[in-house]
Amino acid sequence: MFNIGWSELLLIAVVAIIVVGPKELPRLMRTFGHYAGKLRRAAADFQRQFEDAMQESELDEMRKALDEVRTTAASIHTNTPMDRPLMLPEPSPPPQETALAGAAKPKPASRKTAPRKVAARKAPRKVAKKAAARKEPKR
Repeated sequence: MFNIGWSELLLIAVVAIIVVGPKELPRLMRTFGHYAGKLRRAAADFQRQFEDAMQESELDEMRKALDEVRTTAASIHTNTPMDRPLMLPEPSPPPQETALAGAAKPKPASRKTAPRKVAARKAPRKVAKKAAARKEPKR
């Protein structure tokens, strides 16, 4: 705050003794201490009020955040099973009907499908019957 060294204090003391006098110096120092104490108390009170205001504003912010969490928590369904998500998706709007609701819809372009794969593992009896049928000549 103030950068006052010992030499400045000595100079102030010498000037005070010369101006005020040695008789009145103790009373001057007492009143100076009294006003310095008042100034310190006022500064401490201001600092305390400032810290209280800061704490109050932080509490207000925390209350707002807590209210936001409460409003979003209302949409969470806690009774859902664990294999499903907690937040349910919003339902999609129903499809809009066009003016040609009764008209025939065009068929999608057909694409060739791959032939079905036959199961690699067949029952042993069927395999044995087919093998026996191949070995026997037709009559």
